[in-house]
Amino acid sequence: MRFVIQRVCEASVAVDGEVIGQIGHGLLVFVGVADSDDQQIADRMVDKLTKLRIFDDADGKTNLSAADVGGAFLIISQFTLYADCRKGNRPSFTLAGRPDKAEELYEYVNSAIRKKGFRVEHGSFGAEMKVSLVNDGPFTILLDSDEIVR
Repeated sequence: MRFVIQRVCEASVAVDGEVIGQIGHGLLVFVGVADSDDQQIADRMVDKLTKLRIFDDADGKTNLSAADVGGAFLIISQFTLYADCRKGNRPSFTLAGRPDKAEELYEYVNSAIRKKGFRVEHGSFGAEMKVSLVNDGPFTILLDSDEIVR
Protein backbone atom coordinates (compact mmCIF):
# COMPACT_ATOMS: atom_id res chain seq x y z
CA MET A 1 0.00 0.00 0.00
CA ARG A 2 1.26 3.44 -0.84
CA PHE A 3 0.12 6.82 0.48
CA VAL A 4 1.22 10.10 -1.05
CA ILE A 5 0.42 12.65 1.65
CA GLN A 6 0.22 16.37 1.05
CA ARG A 7 -0.27 18.86 3.86
CA VAL A 8 -2.83 21.32 2.52
CA CYS A 9 -4.49 24.61 3.36
CA GLU A 10 -7.44 23.38 1.30
CA ALA A 11 -8.25 20.60 -1.17
CA SER A 12 -11.23 19.36 -3.14
CA VAL A 13 -12.20 16.64 -5.59
CA ALA A 14 -14.77 16.90 -8.38
CA VAL A 15 -16.42 14.31 -10.62
CA ASP A 16 -18.25 15.47 -13.76
CA GLY A 17 -17.83 19.09 -12.67
CA GLU A 18 -19.45 18.55 -9.25
CA VAL A 19 -17.40 18.85 -6.06
CA ILE A 20 -17.94 15.65 -4.07
CA GLY A 21 -15.40 16.23 -1.30
CA GLN A 22 -13.49 19.16 0.13
CA ILE A 23 -11.47 20.06 3.20
CA GLY A 24 -9.70 23.05 4.65
CA HIS A 25 -6.56 22.60 6.74
CA GLY A 26 -5.50 18.96 6.75
CA LEU A 27 -4.08 16.16 4.63
CA LEU A 28 -4.78 15.16 1.05
CA VAL A 29 -3.89 11.48 0.75
CA PHE A 30 -3.59 9.55 -2.51
CA VAL A 31 -3.97 5.82 -1.82
CA GLY A 32 -2.57 3.04 -4.00
CA VAL A 33 -3.30 -0.63 -3.25
CA ALA A 34 -1.35 -3.74 -4.29
CA ASP A 35 -2.73 -7.29 -4.40
CA SER A 36 -0.53 -8.22 -1.43
CA ASP A 37 -2.23 -5.64 0.82
CA ASP A 38 -4.81 -6.52 3.46
CA GLN A 39 -6.67 -4.90 6.38
CA GLN A 40 -3.78 -5.48 8.78
CA ILE A 41 -1.44 -3.54 6.49
CA ALA A 42 -4.08 -0.83 6.05
CA ASP A 43 -4.42 -0.52 9.84
CA ARG A 44 -0.67 -0.03 10.26
CA MET A 45 -0.56 2.52 7.45
CA VAL A 46 -3.54 4.46 8.85
CA ASP A 47 -1.98 4.43 12.32
CA LYS A 48 1.26 5.90 10.92
CA LEU A 49 -0.65 8.42 8.78
CA THR A 50 -2.79 9.76 11.60
CA LYS A 51 0.15 10.08 13.99
CA LEU A 52 2.57 11.80 11.61
CA ARG A 53 3.82 14.99 13.22
CA ILE A 54 3.96 17.17 10.12
CA PHE A 55 2.11 20.29 11.23
CA ASP A 56 3.88 23.32 12.68
CA ASP A 57 3.84 24.05 16.40
CA ALA A 58 4.02 27.57 17.88
CA ASP A 59 7.77 27.62 17.19
CA GLY A 60 7.35 26.68 13.52
CA LYS A 61 8.68 23.14 14.00
CA THR A 62 6.86 20.18 12.47
CA ASN A 63 5.85 18.73 15.78
CA LEU A 64 2.05 18.32 15.64
CA SER A 65 -0.23 15.63 14.19
CA ALA A 66 -3.53 16.07 12.36
CA ALA A 67 -5.32 15.37 15.66
CA ASP A 68 -3.35 18.14 17.38
CA VAL A 69 -4.43 20.74 14.81
CA GLY A 70 -7.95 19.50 14.07
CA GLY A 71 -6.97 18.56 10.54
CA ALA A 72 -9.32 16.81 8.13
CA PHE A 73 -8.52 14.19 5.48
CA LEU A 74 -9.35 14.05 1.78
CA ILE A 75 -8.68 10.49 0.57
CA ILE A 76 -8.30 9.79 -3.16
CA SER A 77 -7.81 6.36 -4.75
CA GLN A 78 -4.91 6.32 -7.21
CA PHE A 79 -3.79 3.05 -8.79
CA THR A 80 -1.11 4.93 -10.73
CA LEU A 81 1.01 4.98 -7.55
CA TYR A 82 1.97 1.46 -8.63
CA ALA A 83 3.16 2.49 -12.09
CA ASP A 84 6.16 0.51 -13.30
CA CYS A 85 8.26 2.72 -15.58
CA ARG A 86 11.36 0.54 -15.86
CA LYS A 87 10.73 -0.58 -19.45
CA GLY A 88 9.86 1.68 -22.34
CA ASN A 89 8.00 4.95 -22.01
CA ARG A 90 4.50 3.70 -21.29
CA PRO A 91 3.94 2.79 -17.62
CA SER A 92 2.67 -0.66 -16.73
CA PHE A 93 0.12 -0.97 -13.95
CA THR A 94 0.32 -4.72 -13.35
CA LEU A 95 1.63 -4.08 -9.82
CA ALA A 96 -1.61 -2.31 -8.84
CA GLY A 97 -4.23 -4.31 -6.97
CA ARG A 98 -7.26 -5.77 -8.69
CA PRO A 99 -10.08 -3.19 -8.73
CA ASP A 100 -12.41 -5.14 -6.43
CA LYS A 101 -9.73 -5.63 -3.78
CA ALA A 102 -8.41 -2.09 -4.17
CA GLU A 103 -11.88 -0.59 -3.72
CA GLU A 104 -12.53 -2.69 -0.63
CA LEU A 105 -9.27 -1.57 1.00
CA TYR A 106 -9.76 2.04 -0.10
CA GLU A 107 -13.15 2.08 1.64
CA TYR A 108 -11.58 0.36 4.64
CA VAL A 109 -8.91 3.10 4.88
CA ASN A 110 -11.61 5.81 4.81
CA SER A 111 -13.53 4.02 7.56
CA ALA A 112 -10.43 3.39 9.71
CA ILE A 113 -9.47 7.08 9.65
CA ARG A 114 -13.05 8.08 10.44
CA LYS A 115 -13.12 5.65 13.40
CA LYS A 116 -10.13 7.51 14.84
CA GLY A 117 -12.36 10.60 15.11
CA PHE A 118 -11.28 12.51 12.01
CA ARG A 119 -13.43 14.21 9.42
CA VAL A 120 -12.90 12.27 6.19
CA GLU A 121 -13.91 13.36 2.71
CA HIS A 122 -13.17 11.17 -0.30
CA GLY A 123 -13.22 10.80 -4.03
CA SER A 124 -15.14 8.26 -6.10
CA PHE A 125 -13.26 5.01 -6.66
CA GLY A 126 -12.54 4.40 -10.34
CA ALA A 127 -14.00 7.71 -11.49
CA GLU A 128 -12.26 10.37 -13.55
CA MET A 129 -11.58 12.95 -10.84
CA LYS A 130 -10.25 16.48 -10.78
CA VAL A 131 -8.30 17.18 -7.61
CA SER A 132 -7.50 20.75 -6.56
CA LEU A 133 -5.26 21.73 -3.69
CA VAL A 134 -3.25 24.44 -2.06
CA ASN A 135 -0.18 22.63 -0.75
CA ASP A 136 0.95 23.98 2.62
CA GLY A 137 4.70 24.21 2.67
CA PRO A 138 4.90 22.54 0.20
CA PHE A 139 4.96 19.41 2.30
CA THR A 140 4.64 16.01 0.59
CA ILE A 141 5.52 12.58 2.00
CA LEU A 142 5.41 9.06 0.59
CA LEU A 143 4.49 6.17 2.90
CA ASP A 144 5.09 2.72 1.41
CA SER A 145 3.99 -0.38 3.32
CA ASP A 146 7.07 -2.19 2.04
CA GLU A 147 9.09 0.19 4.23
CA ILE A 148 6.61 0.86 7.04
CA VAL A 149 5.00 -2.53 7.64
CA ARG A 150 6.86 -5.42 6.05
